[in-house]
Amino acid sequence: MDVETALTRGVSEILPSKKGLESLMAKGKITLYQGFDPSSPSLHLGNMIGLRKLAQFQSLGHKVIFLIGDFTGLIGDPTDKAAARKKLTRKEILENLKEYKNQAGKILKFEGANAAEVKFNSTWLSKLTIEEFLDITSHFTISQLQERDMFRERLKAGKNVLVHEFLYPVLQGYDSVAMNVDLEIGGNDQLFNMFVGRTLVKALKGKEKYVLTLKLLVDPTGKKMGKTEGNVINLSDEPTDMYGKIMALPDSVTEAAIDLLTDLTDIPKNPFDAKKKLSYDVVRQVHGEKEAQEAKVFFEKTFQKGETPKNLRTVSLKEHSLPLLDLVFATKEVPSRSEAKRLILQGGIDVEEKTINLPTQEISIPKEGIVIKIGKIKFVQIKSK
Repeated sequence: MDVETALTRGVSEILPSKKGLESLMAKGKITLYQGFDPSSPSLHLGNMIGLRKLAQFQSLGHKVIFLIGDFTGLIGDPTDKAAARKKLTRKEILENLKEYKNQAGKILKFEGANAAEVKFNSTWLSKLTIEEFLDITSHFTISQLQERDMFRERLKAGKNVLVHEFLYPVLQGYDSVAMNVDLEIGGNDQLFNMFVGRTLVKALKGKEKYVLTLKLLVDPTGKKMGKTEGNVINLSDEPTDMYGKIMALPDSVTEAAIDLLTDLTDIPKNPFDAKKKLSYDVVRQVHGEKEAQEAKVFFEKTFQKGETPKNLRTVSLKEHSLPLLDLVFATKEVPSRSEAKRLILQGGIDVEEKTINLPTQEISIPKEGIVIKIGKIKFVQIKSK
């Protein structure tokens, strides 16, 4: 990875200047980070964009910090939120972050030479005294913090902005001071938060902090792909699921996804082939070459040739028949009965290769089993005991 690619591919902007950051990097090793609030148990493809950029700097010999926002996660980043987030408990935060290092380790190196470092912002934020926090906030005016787009929109709509989320950018900004970093990386929707950190570093450390914003992976409506919008692809997804979910993305996002999630340059002109190359490469990065090849073969047999996959997960039930809604929920492949009903009504459930869209239809369950296809990529065999 060369410096120019690291500073351009997938990059939205570099502030105060790309030239200045290049000059700083040429002088020696810099320290950079990106923060990840543990608002769910898994990192996702949107997070992978930042992890890959951190890995590029790591390969160039710079010090990378993978910051877990276990303190700021208690508040929840209000970025792009039309209403206050549901506050998480400390217990929920700790449960969510359990696998973050392992998941990030698919992209970053946490061992060996120039290993990335994991830090938690509760280490310093939970120890701030009232006097220290007031001193930190004294570097901002109310009008400056009110400049956030989502705050202005909420106030204009007559909605509340709660004090704890109003102060979120200040707490996140202090992370840069506590770690004494030279550069912060984040999505371009994080620019306001990162600029607050830049202000604090200049005021409290007397030095420049650079900001590198990344382009976002968005759906055709312009919404960010991620857990909030319900179109998330998790790094914890099984290889075949991940491959299938990426293949199910709209063709319109393929080019951007290749740019943001891979190092690929030789891209097929055919959209379907380009998406297959994208799917393979992402699964390879997260799960490995062997798993990517197996996921590719599974997809080709199941979706291109219409074959039912072998070695299906089997669910054994004591009942010999059930309404389709109960049967789908019993597979544990859907999070709720309402989601199961939605899939059935939309024609997303096949029983023995036949689409059924009546939730109450009684389905017989023979001892030898039946195969249910759930959505586009999940198959389960159901047997009666």
